[in-house]
Amino acid sequence: MAHDESNPPAPPLTFGRRVRRERERRGFSRPVLAGLVGKSAEWVKAIESNRLGMPRLPLLMRLADALGVDDLAVLTGDERLAAATYTKAAHPSLLRVRESLTTYDLLAREEEPAPAATLAARVRAVWQAWHGSGDHRTRVADVLPALLADLRHAARSHEGPERRRVQILLAQAYHLAQLYLAFQPAPELVMLTGDRAMTAAQDADSPRAIAASAWYLNHVFRDAGERHEARVDLAMRSTRLLDPERGPEDIALGGLLHLAAALSYAKTGRRGSAERHWDHADTAARQLGNGYVHPWLMFGRGMVDAYAITMANDLVRAGAAVDAAAHIDLGAMQSATRRSFHTIETARAYSLAGETVAVVHLLKKAYEVSPETARFNLFARGAAGELAESGNAIIRDDARGLARQLGVAA
Repeated sequence: MAHDESNPPAPPLTFGRRVRRERERRGFSRPVLAGLVGKSAEWVKAIESNRLGMPRLPLLMRLADALGVDDLAVLTGDERLAAATYTKAAHPSLLRVRESLTTYDLLAREEEPAPAATLAARVRAVWQAWHGSGDHRTRVADVLPALLADLRHAARSHEGPERRRVQILLAQAYHLAQLYLAFQPAPELVMLTGDRAMTAAQDADSPRAIAASAWYLNHVFRDAGERHEARVDLAMRSTRLLDPERGPEDIALGGLLHLAAALSYAKTGRRGSAERHWDHADTAARQLGNGYVHPWLMFGRGMVDAYAITMANDLVRAGAAVDAAAHIDLGAMQSATRRSFHTIETARAYSLAGETVAVVHLLKKAYEVSPETARFNLFARGAAGELAESGNAIIRDDARGLARQLGVAA
């Protein structure tokens, strides 16, 4: 049949146009749909205008549910859902770490427990491994099961101040387990380690350990989609346990908790509240001075500035995110995992701005700094997979190579 050039076929609907069509069919405003999926109206606008691509599967399913769509193809059309892009990678040692967390030592061990000072040195060494190398997950997984077992044995055996010191160390070890498990297909274990860390901190009756646990629980709750009011309330109640007059660590922890609140508000599009809490974190960083970095939480000037990129990304403010990234020297950060993570967040900023060449360059740089950070980051995996298939010719080969390095089929 001859093609009628006077009436050319309509271009295929993009994901964003399909979302808008379904929203308008339901009679929803952008703020209403945003509220149903726990996002901002600006996020919905960015989706509908194709400034943001198709979200990962959990959020895609929540969006479909809010729109009353039973078949995801109504939203995705012919766009292929690549399983490697939308699922989480599993580390080779995940099963061993899982077993260490779900095995209970019901019988008393015969050997004497290690003193708190010895265990503290081991915990410090594991934190250094986490921050100091590109294969941090592998290195931590090699020692974490035995460390957890020895800490639990010591916590059961010691009494008084020595037991409380061990409980603080046990909370830190559970934080490490939580970080190891993040971005892996084990959400129940992430929740478990977050809860155990807080329980150990409370058993130790340590305000600082409780504050650190609140910071990590905020990450758990944000990823699980818990109400931002509950997350902020936890952070702010924890700040009341701290006293800046006690010294730099209390100031740092207070700033960290305000940073948690800022990130929680940014996730839901509340820019004013997010920026207000970021200002509190900024004040804490200024009080501590440019030379201060918390030894394992890494709170300091660089961390506060770097999280401004994440905050702007979540508020879908591409220009602000790129501008924040332009004023930060990530190379000065004392943690390879954090340098890599914040480099990926910078790539996310450029992705919002449509600068795909910069995205591939930055993701390659993040991989060079810390391969295991990039390999287990969902944005990095998703962006590499998508650009390997649909990126322009200038970057396609680089994107395909990156996708293979990240374990994403390309």
